[in-house]
Amino acid sequence: MTNVTDAFLRPGDRGYDDELAGFQLGFTQRPALVAPVRSTAEVVTAVRHAATEGLPVGVQASGHGLPGGYEGGLLISTRRMDGVGVDPGARTVRVRAGARWGQVAAAAEPYGLAPLNGSAPGVGAVSYTLGGGLGILAREFGYAADHVRWLEVVTADGEPRRVGPDSDPELYWALLGAGHTLGVVTELEIGLVPVRTLYGGSLAFDGRAVDPAAVLRAYEAWTRTVPDGLTSSFAAVPYPDQPALPPPLRGTYVVSIRVAHTGADGDALVAPLREIGPVLSDSLREMPYAESHTIHSDPDFPHAYYGDSAVLRELDLERAGQLLRATGPEAPAMCVLQINHLGGALARPAPNAVPWRDGRFLVRLLTVGERERARAVLDPAFALLAEDALGRSLNFAFGAGDRSAGLYDPDTAKRLARVKEAYDPANLFRRNYGVSAAG
Repeated sequence: MTNVTDAFLRPGDRGYDDELAGFQLGFTQRPALVAPVRSTAEVVTAVRHAATEGLPVGVQASGHGLPGGYEGGLLISTRRMDGVGVDPGARTVRVRAGARWGQVAAAAEPYGLAPLNGSAPGVGAVSYTLGGGLGILAREFGYAADHVRWLEVVTADGEPRRVGPDSDPELYWALLGAGHTLGVVTELEIGLVPVRTLYGGSLAFDGRAVDPAAVLRAYEAWTRTVPDGLTSSFAAVPYPDQPALPPPLRGTYVVSIRVAHTGADGDALVAPLREIGPVLSDSLREMPYAESHTIHSDPDFPHAYYGDSAVLRELDLERAGQLLRATGPEAPAMCVLQINHLGGALARPAPNAVPWRDGRFLVRLLTVGERERARAVLDPAFALLAEDALGRSLNFAFGAGDRSAGLYDPDTAKRLARVKEAYDPANLFRRNYGVSAAG
C-alpha cells in the first residue's frame, strides 16, 4: 500500500530546493515536508496529514510575500495548480491556486476583458486576492477581493468546501482579507471588467536635478483634483552604480509618477504633472490592457528584499520629506519607496475583511539586500509615519514586522479570530501572515 507521504519532498530529496524557490530570496525556508500539489484531492491529503501529525502549514504559489524564514512543518506548494478558465458571457474567470496574473490577463484579453490584477504579472492571483488585491485600476473598480463570486477551500479539518456570500457568508467574508490563515484556497471565481485599453504609463524625473520632495508635494496636490476613476502612485528609487543594471539606470535617483485611467481625458488630466519639471522619460500613452504591466515595470527576477507598508489617513508632507531623505541615495540599503493614492472605489464597503478603507494613501517601502541593513532603514522610516498610520496592508508586508500587528482594525481582528476559532482552532495554518484564534 502506498504511503500518503510518498509524494512529499524532504530535505535532501531531488526537487526539494527547487520547490522552495520563490520570488523573495531573503529568507531560508526548511520545512520538514513539501507537498507539491496538483489537485484538490492532494491538498486534502496534505492538510489531513499535517493535522494528524500536528505540523504547522504554510502555503506558497509564487513566493512573493514570504513572512520570514522557518524550519519544520509542511509547506503546500500550489504552483502546479495553474488552470484559468474565462466565461466571457458572465464576465468571470475561474482561477486555480497557482495561476499568476499574467496568465489570467492573457486568457481574458481576447474577449475584451481584464482582471483586477496588480502591477506584476508574475504574482500569484489567488494569494494576491486573499490579501485584498490593490490593482492597476483600483480607484475605479475597488479591491480584487470585492469581485470574488465564490471560493473553494480546504479547511483545517481536511474538508473541501465551496464558499460564497450566501452559502457560508462568515467564512467567505474572512477568507477575503485573511490571506492563507484559514485554509488552502484551491480555486476562486472572480469578476472581470470590460477594459481593452487604458491611458497609462509614467513620468520619470531625475531626483538629483529636481527636488523629490517638491515632486511629491505637486503629486499630492494633484491627487486632490483627479476623478475617482484615475489610479496613480508616486515612487522614488535610488539605483546603485552596478554593471548588472542597464546603463541609463546606473547611479541614478529616479522619482516617478505612475498613472492608469480608462477615460478619454488622460492627457488633459496629467497636464499639471508635465509642468513639474524636465523629465527623464514620459511613457504616458493609450495602450492595450495587455501592456499595463509596463506602467510600473516591476522587476521580474527573484531577489532578496524586505519591506512593510502603512495605510495613512493623510500624507503629512513634512514627514514625507523626511522619509524621502531617509530612503534616498544616502540610505544604508537600496530602497524602493512607493506611495499609492487610495480612495475612490477602494473606500466603498464590501462583504469581506479587507480593512482600512478610509485610508487616503498607502506607503510601501522595500529594501534590497542584507536583512540587518534593511531593518536599520525600515524601522525608523515607519516610525516617522506612525502618527498618521491606520495600519498595515497584508499584501505589502514582506518579513519586516510582526505577522499580525496592525493588519486589521480591532473589530475586524476580533471577528476574524472567531472565524479562526471555528475553522482552525489548533492554528494549523500559521506559517503565513494573518490572524490567530486568540485574535
